[in-house]
Amino acid sequence: MQTALHPEFAGTADGLRAEAILRKCVHCGFCLATCPTYQLLGNELDSPRGRIYLVKQVMEGAQPTRATQLHLDRCLTCRNCETTCPSGVDYADLLDIGRRVVEAKVSRPQQQRLLRWLLREGLPSRAFGPLLRIGAALRPLLPPVLRRKILARPAPANGRTPWPQAKHPRRVLLLAGCVQPGLEPNINPATARVLDAVGVQTQVAPAAGCCGAIRAHLADQSGSLADIRRNIDAWWPYLTSGVDGPPVEAIIMNASGCGVTVKEYGHLLAADPHYAAKARRVSALTLDLSEFVAALAPALRGRLGTHAAAIAVHVPCTLAHGQRLPGRLEAVLRDLGFTVAVAPQEHHLCCGSAGTYSVLQATLATQLRDRKLAQLTRLQAPSIVSANIGCIQHLQSGTAVPVRHWIELVDDALFQ
Repeated sequence: MQTALHPEFAGTADGLRAEAILRKCVHCGFCLATCPTYQLLGNELDSPRGRIYLVKQVMEGAQPTRATQLHLDRCLTCRNCETTCPSGVDYADLLDIGRRVVEAKVSRPQQQRLLRWLLREGLPSRAFGPLLRIGAALRPLLPPVLRRKILARPAPANGRTPWPQAKHPRRVLLLAGCVQPGLEPNINPATARVLDAVGVQTQVAPAAGCCGAIRAHLADQSGSLADIRRNIDAWWPYLTSGVDGPPVEAIIMNASGCGVTVKEYGHLLAADPHYAAKARRVSALTLDLSEFVAALAPALRGRLGTHAAAIAVHVPCTLAHGQRLPGRLEAVLRDLGFTVAVAPQEHHLCCGSAGTYSVLQATLATQLRDRKLAQLTRLQAPSIVSANIGCIQHLQSGTAVPVRHWIELVDDALFQ
């Protein structure tokens, strides 16, 4: 794709990066077949190729409009198109650049600005937990799109230590996440209990917070980078001198949406002379929980109780396409002795969660959720598992079948 950048962007970091990405695109259109929004809307401008054209026009000097903004907003950033693309177009990078430029040039309606501000400032805040409890008490009064996000979750079975206290030579860091402890408080302790059972101690850095994804998805690059630098500072002592023991061997992500972001810290801070080297090391040490447990599966399997019933597996886009780990979650579950059922059709398509997308684009998100659930419930499994907090919450809002994190099932099997 030939480009002629406007002088406003020529020679800038965003301009040079956008130009390099645009020149990779060969207009083939393979991405249209795997784009969820194109499948729903049938509009070229709601496909990766169409959005690439829109960003190209803006970078070449065209004035973006509210329509431009809407087409970019409708993208889930599921990155299925990147998996499909034969030319290796870094679509998500280009979209981030385009969204930032358009956000600076196109004013949103006041209601949208308020909602996006609430999401940007509220979700990563340490006040999220208390606010969630207030929201639960006022749930009947909330708008439907927020009411669906506040779900009653069963408490873990009695007899389990809330967080293992044993110290082990092998140690890992876990990102607790910003919304996960409030929405699904059993996932992190379940992770720690499973790893403890095979001699791995799980630590959490109290000063770490949101991975940076929420602000990035809302076109707040500076806020996202501040979150990233804060996490690196919080984790660095655990990676070097160690805290209450030797340095950790890995940084574990049990939310695949956070994992794909942290694995890209090295790329996101590549131009920062103070953080570039640290960011590269953090990214290199970061593993999705399924990657880490894969090596522990033989030791774990002998300790698990029986679990004959099949489980339906929803693989998040951030795991399959963002982290490029298709099939990893299913393989780990099979290695642990679970019977795995995967939807025979459309298993690659997004469920519609996509961070804040299910709030900001509720209609499209609900259509994608129902489409995904139609495939998963056809498997007639007693439960559905996934690997990302957003997917779990979004899918659960549309079905009575329990939707849980896969590590919770492993934890259950340990305590049978």
